[in-house]
Formats: sequence, structure tokens, C-alpha cells
Amino acid sequence: MEIPRGNSREDIKTRKQIIKDFYAKWIAQHPEKKVWNKSLKAYIHVKYQSINETAGHAALSFDSTMGVMFLTDILENASVAEKWPVKHNNQNQKPYSKMILLRRKQYRLIVGLQKTTGEYVQYYVGSQ
Repeated sequence: MEIPRGNSREDIKTRKQIIKDFYAKWIAQHPEKKVWNKSLKAYIHVKYQSINETAGHAALSFDSTMGVMFLTDILENASVAEKWPVKHNNQNQKPYSKMILLRRKQYRLIVGLQKTTGEYVQYYVGSQ
């Protein structure tokens, strides 16, 4: 399926569905839902919130949607660029103790360090 490049509601809705379909296929190919990241020297886990947050934001632009299509490469090879504390007024960041920005080519990956498990969890992937 071709990814629409426009910014109409229909284009965004279509891209959101493409992202969700991509994640469904990705999870079928990666049943453990995690990929080893060379920079963190740890697994980055893909969870429901990863998919939900990414689909909601990456669908807003063609470039960010394209970033999702390179998910495995980005999860494996993105390098740590920056760390910051969570936004305390943000419910989606509440489960994390800190947020980490990693970069791979023109894409960025945000992961959260989950308080309860100590796991790195994909929070967002998209364009710069």
C-alpha cells in the first residue's frame, strides 16, 4: 500500500492504519517484542503504549510514518543523544523514571526507562 503524502484528515487516518498494520506484522516477526540496542547495551521493548503513542503522532507526517517502516534498524542502531526527566503532568510518561532520545540517520527514537521493571520501552519513533 502506498503511503499518502498529504495532510488531510483522510491521509492521516490512512497513515495511522498503515502504522498499526505494520506493527501487527512486526510483532508477528518479533514475538518477544524487543530488540537489542547497541548504544544502550540493552533491549528496547515494544509495548501497547509504544504502538499507540507512535501511531498517534507519527501518522501526522509522511516522514515520521516512513520512520516506523525502519523500526528494527532504528531500535538496533540508534545512538543515545539526550536524556531528560519525565513530564510529571503527562499521564503517558507516568510509568517512566526518565526519557531518552536516540537518533538514527534522519529519525529519532524516544524510549522511557520503566520504573517498575527497569526496561527500556519504545515511546515514539519518527522523523527529526
